[in-house]
Amino acid sequence: MIYPIVAYGDPILRKVTKPLEKDEMNLQKLSDDLFETMHDAAGVGLAAPQVGLGIRVFVVDGTAMNEDEEEEDKDPTLEGFKKIFINPEIVEEDGDDWAFEEGCLSIPGIRGEVYRPEIVTIRYRDVDWHEHEETHEGMAARIIQHEYDHLEGKLFTDYLPALKRQLLKRKLNDIAKGIVDVEYQMRFHRRK
Repeated sequence: MIYPIVAYGDPILRKVTKPLEKDEMNLQKLSDDLFETMHDAAGVGLAAPQVGLGIRVFVVDGTAMNEDEEEEDKDPTLEGFKKIFINPEIVEEDGDDWAFEEGCLSIPGIRGEVYRPEIVTIRYRDVDWHEHEETHEGMAARIIQHEYDHLEGKLFTDYLPALKRQLLKRKLNDIAKGIVDVEYQMRFHRRK
């Protein structure tokens, strides 16, 4: 099932999510739906709040970032990097902060340079409720950190300098109002 992507301005994107209980929902269906929604929108990551669910779950699939690259330009951290993270907890962030221009399915058409640590260690559960602890680096670490932020009610725009955020204010307000052109279905918050 493909969910509409929740647009910037919806309060759910600013809420800290709650952990899932083991048998609270069909995890395999949730995983399948999140991956299908993410792929439909041509994303490399998708967090549950982005489809209106206030739970600690996100999916990633960075393999597409390597598809059109020459062999020597492929990012080894993205090879086979497709998984679901249930109740994730970042254990440690390490290494030098490095810049990359990020975007977000909930904030289409806007990109900004964000600095993040190059290495992340994360503990999480999979759909079979097995616990894992892994260390990722480079682009894989960045994708994890970006999606994890969604579970904490943070957006990549929060990391941008104040002047850049001020310059983007009108575009962000337009997105919140539904004035946006995307090739995937979106859901806009109706202010009362």
